[in-house]
Amino acid sequence: MRTERKLQMQRGFGFFTWVAFLLWSFSSTLVRASRGYDPELLDAVVHEYANKTLQDPRTGVVYNISLPANFSGIEVSIVRLRSSSFWVRGSNLTPFQIPPRIIPMPFSKRLAILSENLKNWSSNYYQVPGYRLVSPVVGFMVLDASNSSGIGNQQLNLRANGNPILVSFSPAELELRTSKLSMRCVEFGPHGSVSFSNMTSLNGCVARSQGHFALVIPAPAPPQKKKEARFWKWWVIGFTGGFMVLVSVSLIVFGAYKAVKRQRIKEMEKESEKGVSFDTVWIGSSKMPSASTIRTQPILEANEHVP
Repeated sequence: MRTERKLQMQRGFGFFTWVAFLLWSFSSTLVRASRGYDPELLDAVVHEYANKTLQDPRTGVVYNISLPANFSGIEVSIVRLRSSSFWVRGSNLTPFQIPPRIIPMPFSKRLAILSENLKNWSSNYYQVPGYRLVSPVVGFMVLDASNSSGIGNQQLNLRANGNPILVSFSPAELELRTSKLSMRCVEFGPHGSVSFSNMTSLNGCVARSQGHFALVIPAPAPPQKKKEARFWKWWVIGFTGGFMVLVSVSLIVFGAYKAVKRQRIKEMEKESEKGVSFDTVWIGSSKMPSASTIRTQPILEANEHVP
């Protein structure tokens, strides 16, 4: 009996685990569908492949990083510098011009500047509500490189108190059909934050710290067809989600019903064992008690008053 109960508990646990996994998978799919690509995950991939590429790197040499085929088109480069040289000369790593007299915090003997140009992947990773990108998204981050064999995981902060950091875009990368008067610089910060600034006279932006940058223009109002397509897209997602939730709840209710039914049958069997012993018969898929067909034979009692 204990072995059977243990097997039933294991089956019940496995069933509820499967339902939980199903719900988690579905919710993750909806989150990915609503948020699109994850820029933080991209930065982690770039950092990983930069470490693989840099095997005993030389200070001051710019290295191009090759990413996997599914990130084809994204350009990544890295340069490793001494902090003393960075303080005196700054750095000119396309498309970023970092002026001198900037101290990385916390202080590190050597640092690495990792530059990204997302090219045609820009709109997949970064969107600005009400605006449209007219340039690729470019970004850079500064990492600790005290270890001579590669770059570390600690990200350093740059604060330009004097001349700002210049972010330039080549004319070939811009949609020149748009008016420069309507272009604005946008900086993508952590946790999806966005800040705007005016564009410089040289098709660029100014920055005070590391991050990701692009040029945008106000987006025209979407036509009615696009609104309808968006409505149907979210309707399909909602219908699919409701159907999956309904299926999951039905499975949970069915499993609970089967568990209660098995428990009732066990209680009936225990009660029958305490009383008179009955035979059992199977009716369908249920085991039921059955009384014996042999009954006590009637016996006429003798009466002395009967002649």
